[in-house]
Amino acid sequence: MQSEPSTDFSHAPEGFTVGPGYGGLTRVLVTVEGAEAEIYLNGATVTRYDVGGQPVLFCSKTSKYEAGKAIRGGVPVIFPWFGPHPTDSSQPQHGLVRAADWRVDSMRRLAPDAAELTLTFESSEATLAAWPFDFGLRYTVSVGKRLEMALKVTNRSMSEIEFHEALHTYLAIGDVHKIAIAGLENCEYADKVDGGARRRLGAESLRLKGETDRVFVNTSAACRLSEPGRPDVLVSKEGSLSTVVWNPWETKAEAMSDLAGGQWPEMVCVETANALENVIAVSPGASHTMKAIIERL
Repeated sequence: MQSEPSTDFSHAPEGFTVGPGYGGLTRVLVTVEGAEAEIYLNGATVTRYDVGGQPVLFCSKTSKYEAGKAIRGGVPVIFPWFGPHPTDSSQPQHGLVRAADWRVDSMRRLAPDAAELTLTFESSEATLAAWPFDFGLRYTVSVGKRLEMALKVTNRSMSEIEFHEALHTYLAIGDVHKIAIAGLENCEYADKVDGGARRRLGAESLRLKGETDRVFVNTSAACRLSEPGRPDVLVSKEGSLSTVVWNPWETKAEAMSDLAGGQWPEMVCVETANALENVIAVSPGASHTMKAIIERL
């Protein structure tokens, strides 16, 4: 499912470098004072965000950088369904766009320590065959002291559309056994490791003790990730009522060729999303924007 890729980057502003990355895929390197980010047009995937030379995002060392295949790590964009397609198992996991080519719409240097990249994706005959609605996506990545990612979905159909979405953020950590995630206390969640069983987190911060795949619903709260000896990371959001926390743990990770090699303790996903009952409905001609903000404290 591909939109025609951009090709002319001869007038990129200061701080933007566009060229081939891993696997020959086109990437945009954004460099500002104190921070740097890397975004691949394949899936509009932010694969790297460093502050003070230290990585905030995790990207797998064994990720596949191939056209039409999702990159394992960073921040993949998920739309219009989360997880498997609800009725057609032949459709790709996590929707139509996380392994598709996006177009560069604009590159702007806002200040010495701030820059903004906007990518777009339009529905096509190929997407309409899989999901029969006309839509436009506008994805703005703002790089500076914090990373802001805003996904705007516009309904160009003649009828209302409903969809799920996520910014599937992989955070770099030292050891998953030592982290605590605050902000989801007393929230209801679907435990996908246990067939989607509904549970509620207690009054304490979330600590991972094994394979974890939880979709927390009806929450707009920010999450603060803490780990001894490392700066805290704050994941805040707008236009989102679901938060997904995921780590596959050892057995499942080692069975994944693009995550194998003992990397799983070095990552945790804290995803800004609208999933399950937090489905988004957009009227014809209207738009919805979901934003994730990642900040090292």
